[in-house]
Amino acid sequence: MADRIYLDHAATTPLLPAAREAMAEGFARWANPSSPHAEGRAAKAALEQARASVAAAYGWAGEVLFTSGASESLRIALTRSAVARRLASAVEHDAVLRAAYDIALVPVGADGLVDMAALDAMLIGDGQAIVAIQWCNSETGVRQPIAALAERIHAAGHLLLVDAAQMPAGADREVARHADFVALSAHKRGGPIGVGALLVRNLATLDPTGGQERGYRPGTENMPAILGYAAALAEPEDIAKYQELRDYFDAGVMAAGGEPVLADASRYPAIGAYRMPGTAATTQLIRFDMAGIAVSAGSACASGSMKPSHVLTAMGWDRTASQEVVRVSFGRSTTRADLDAFLAEWRAIAAGRARAA
Repeated sequence: MADRIYLDHAATTPLLPAAREAMAEGFARWANPSSPHAEGRAAKAALEQARASVAAAYGWAGEVLFTSGASESLRIALTRSAVARRLASAVEHDAVLRAAYDIALVPVGADGLVDMAALDAMLIGDGQAIVAIQWCNSETGVRQPIAALAERIHAAGHLLLVDAAQMPAGADREVARHADFVALSAHKRGGPIGVGALLVRNLATLDPTGGQERGYRPGTENMPAILGYAAALAEPEDIAKYQELRDYFDAGVMAAGGEPVLADASRYPAIGAYRMPGTAATTQLIRFDMAGIAVSAGSACASGSMKPSHVLTAMGWDRTASQEVVRVSFGRSTTRADLDAFLAEWRAIAAGRARAA
């Protein structure tokens, strides 16, 4: 499948060679990091170095707890933080919406941003709350104003959980300055699947369970994957390159009669959503896949259902329009030639639809 074009990096991105090499080293250090003998101590030292590397990559001064990925990190923060209430923006990832049955949703505007007045009203209530806000939306790329949100949330005495699974290391120090919890994922950043981290500012805000990870996550740590994750974060991502590609791509889609979703919004440049009016996303995905191009229709966890996007619905889109949108996301390997191939197929699909009409 080497000749295919992969434009679904927000779902997962290829494992970096540096991460693969670090994992091989981790498999060679087969001892349990909790064991007291020399082999165990050596494994423990490697684990703690990886922990320090992850913290440094994100400029984090608090604790780093390794997990199986962002979904588990989000669930731990939402269900085991010492709070009475849980709030989340209406456009959060499905992993947040599934984490707890009692999450109250904060509405967003047509621009995809949290409605500040609605948030202020919902922050008033009995007991401390945890508020889940994504760094950027995994379907549209829209960035939330973390610093401004944190100011409101903290002023009201509550905690802020940031879903930063899509955030490259070093991309935004505001998160490290303002969040109480941060959920991270390795496989979105060139690390292995099945590992992530929960950054915790103050462990006293989280109920312990005993066992490993400072007593907050039982089970032997997946050291090979953790070492691979730390190695991946050491490989910088070129955000400026993503921006150049996205600007070029947006212009190409518009020239082909398509509609970039929220083109004027503050967006993380590696993620974009695009509407082809009159053509269902299911038809588009089939055609693109047959042409050797991998894209999706929203976040990977939900796109298989092909139900209307809850993100676009929360922004006021109707059912028909929301089901004509596909997501395109870039990674380190994406080139302008990849985008040209996508745009050529887009034009062919749109022309076919026009002929059918």
